[in-house]
Amino acid sequence: MPAASRREETDLHRAIESAASAIDADVIADRRAVHRHAEAGWTEYWTTSLIAKRLEELGYETLVGRRVCASESRMGVPAEEALEAHRKRAEAQGADPKLLESMRGGFTGAIGERSHSKGPVIALRVDIDGLDIREDRTTDHRPAREGFASINDGASHACGHDGHVAIGLGVARVLAELPAPLAGTVRLIFQPAEEGVRGARSIVEAGHLADADYVLGCHLLAGWAVGELAPGLGGYAATRKFDVAFFGEAAHAGALPEGGRNALLAAATAALHLHALPRHHAGFTRVHVGRMEAGTGRNVIPDRALLIAEVRGGTGELCESMYERAVRVVKSAAAMYECEAEIHPMGQAGSAESDPTLAKQVRTSAGRAGRFTFHDVSAVGGSEDFVEMMRAVQAHGGLAANIGIGADFHGTRRDDADRSRVLAPHSPTFDFDERGLGVGVRVLSHLAVDLAAAWRAEEEGGHAR
Repeated sequence: MPAASRREETDLHRAIESAASAIDADVIADRRAVHRHAEAGWTEYWTTSLIAKRLEELGYETLVGRRVCASESRMGVPAEEALEAHRKRAEAQGADPKLLESMRGGFTGAIGERSHSKGPVIALRVDIDGLDIREDRTTDHRPAREGFASINDGASHACGHDGHVAIGLGVARVLAELPAPLAGTVRLIFQPAEEGVRGARSIVEAGHLADADYVLGCHLLAGWAVGELAPGLGGYAATRKFDVAFFGEAAHAGALPEGGRNALLAAATAALHLHALPRHHAGFTRVHVGRMEAGTGRNVIPDRALLIAEVRGGTGELCESMYERAVRVVKSAAAMYECEAEIHPMGQAGSAESDPTLAKQVRTSAGRAGRFTFHDVSAVGGSEDFVEMMRAVQAHGGLAANIGIGADFHGTRRDDADRSRVLAPHSPTFDFDERGLGVGVRVLSHLAVDLAAAWRAEEEGGHAR
């Protein structure tokens, strides 16, 4: 790399540290604002409005509404009346009415893009949705004690996605304020409906990863202290989420028992036999029924029932094998009680690994922001919607990595760690150490500069030859 290019790159990294330090308090404020307005998947109206307005103010070409997600690829979208109620709530809470109008029907999420010249397309993805969990309101819970607990009853940010939004907006601001533009394109994807693996595929199907050379994600981690990083998370399990609606026929349970077709018994039989499915010898497999609803009265044969279930597998093939067997169980259970069964897909994601070469670059770029302890994670075990974006980019020769960022108040990697003190995700009391936000902003910003600089150096080297 020519000396002038090296000096310019050094100046950019210095500018990142200066800009990130100047906005640390703002990033925390953004996290707390999003936390207060927690919204579950496909209802992130207030959150999307904040993101879109901020991206526009920073000069990014901004996409919202139907330009973000392919409509037919969205999964687990709430009923229209629920979506409209959430949209009106967001407007009452101060969201931009014009932006809200473009999001009607649950078309939440936003994309901001900045292109300067020929170069790589670097996509940075953060998820934005909360969970259907009522947040703890006692003074033992810091957000409640300090006044930023969710004001939306029944919804809370119990997985750190509020922090991811703040990191994404912080990166957007840092990169917009650099003294010299990066080669290529930076595309910031604020993805809706990650929980339940419902949203990423619709962004892929809309074409937003088709030209990406790199796609990068991040996740704040419970149980890891600030200063601990996973440069490339892997070992994600493939998963299929599905609901089953059983339809029978109601009848008086005492006077005409033979006249009914019992949907409750069909559902109960299905639930028991789903859990009885043998696991696969070839690797990790799981099946789980999380909820069953049925019945209207003590003396009425239930004519409707609902199961909410999922399967997982260490590979896509293993997951599909479990799903096919689960479908057979459901249909057979329905047939036993002369009921009908409708299976509705609610979420789906494959398995993937972060690319080692990109993970290596994460280590190098993170070193510009400070000293970190790195951990290689090859078996996450859970599932992650970002995998769909990773797989899409890897399929056409690009590189992908998901970065784990330690941010737990009681996090430690010691073997004798007291895990009972860790604030568990997906619980009413979840919270994290906000110092992890600045780590995320710095690492992703330095990484974007390094990836653009590496492309530029390769181009200049090629011309020299």
